[in-house]
Amino acid sequence: MKKLIWPGSTQLAPVPAVLVGCGTEPDSYNLITVAWAGTVCSKPPMVSISIRPERYSYALIRESGEFTVNLTTAEQIRAVDYCGVVSGRDHDKFKETHLTPLRGSKVAAPLVVESPLGLECRVVQTLELGSHTLFLAEIVAVQVSEEFVNASGRLELEKAGLAAYIHGHYHRVGGAIGHFGYSVRKKPGPVVRR
Repeated sequence: MKKLIWPGSTQLAPVPAVLVGCGTEPDSYNLITVAWAGTVCSKPPMVSISIRPERYSYALIRESGEFTVNLTTAEQIRAVDYCGVVSGRDHDKFKETHLTPLRGSKVAAPLVVESPLGLECRVVQTLELGSHTLFLAEIVAVQVSEEFVNASGRLELEKAGLAAYIHGHYHRVGGAIGHFGYSVRKKPGPVVRR
């Protein structure tokens, strides 16, 4: 395959389209859409998000040291887009998108009731990187919708219709094509088809 060489840029994709909840009191609750989010460590469980300092949510997270990361679904994508293009300085995003805030169990920042899974996070380090500030946080609790946990306790997020972001466009996450470690199994497992 012939390759083109481009200057260094943010081409990593797909990335999650998540709603980050911030603020510590119901009258200050806000949501911001973030695509630059990801898991960075398993012990302790940690996640990072990157936000521009001029965004309203930036100050809320800096002040409280807490936020939530809420996975989103394809059905919620209009609300997800809206929360990324209007400012919480001027809009009550929960009210305007008809999403329901839920105070965290370990943090004061709000989760989104309609999200299939939400991470409650406490900031452990902040890195000023240039256009964005990275908030590195420990995941102190996870809230998951019961409907995505099967009878044996396995989380089945593949049933949620999760949303992803690819270079300016939202996409529904597709079907499974394998599982971790299947390439080295001694006995071949079942073929996964879409």
